[in-house]
Amino acid sequence: MDDGLERLWAPHRLVYMTGADRPDGCAFCLAPGLPEAQTLVVARGELVYAVLNLYPYNSGHLLVCPYRHVADYTDLTDDETAEVAAFTRTAMRVIRAVSSPHGFNIGMNQGSIAGAGIAAHLHQHVVPRWGGDANFMPVIGQTRVMPQLLADTRDLLAKAWPAG
Repeated sequence: MDDGLERLWAPHRLVYMTGADRPDGCAFCLAPGLPEAQTLVVARGELVYAVLNLYPYNSGHLLVCPYRHVADYTDLTDDETAEVAAFTRTAMRVIRAVSSPHGFNIGMNQGSIAGAGIAAHLHQHVVPRWGGDANFMPVIGQTRVMPQLLADTRDLLAKAWPAG
């Protein structure tokens, strides 16, 4: 039966929906020990690291994560809090330099009820925004159009990240 709708096939999303690609253990604890190209880690600090979101809202969507497995912002040490802030600022500068966004959404979802996909390991989102990026595709089509492969975005941001 023809329903008159066009289809935009995205079979790669099935892995996300079913959880088939999820490793045993916390993805944010495992990522720093794996090669950058495999995990999309962009930069490493003393207490935190920056990694591309595997399921981004926009191109360049980074997560700033402490190495320590901690769920709540109030449980970060003062040094971890300072480095999360510093990495967030650096992420904004790097993303601005390589892709000229018009703005950013910055934030943390604390707990699964607040929208955290991985609630057990704190992570701060740094999402670049452009005028018109919330067009009909995500709103009506429930689809995001990404203009660049994640590995290419990771390479671009990692090259622009200042040596620490």
